[in-house]
Amino acid sequence: MAEETEARSVSTEEADPAPEIEEGPEPSQAEEKSGRPVTFADLEQKPTGSKLQTPGNINILLDVPLKVTVLLGSTKMLIKELLHLGHGSIIELSKIAGDPMDICIGEKLIARGEVVVVNDMFGVRIIDIVSPEERVETLNK
Repeated sequence: MAEETEARSVSTEEADPAPEIEEGPEPSQAEEKSGRPVTFADLEQKPTGSKLQTPGNINILLDVPLKVTVLLGSTKMLIKELLHLGHGSIIELSKIAGDPMDICIGEKLIARGEVVVVNDMFGVRIIDIVSPEERVETLNK
């Protein structure tokens, strides 16, 4: 029996001590039964005096600049191939001539278009707007 006590005391000394929890004074029965009514703010009520709180108002976003990118195509190259590039080298891209170009905003595909020339400058004529379903599919990529 003495050996069992020593074994138990050794095992309790090796175990991590339990965290100490500070407890307040015990509430009396009267304090437990009494309570104060609680009122909550109406969730449907909106603060007044600000245009930002108007549902559907996107006017604040109209002046935010966004970078629009038109992707002509892409390819993968080994570093040794890249180092051999020089003036006049041709890089073959993944797109076929005449294929629509991808129009992206913030690296997200939003439309497709065809290349046009306007006053000696390149432009893109939008021929297809990406559907919401297609946009959701590209989020997973």
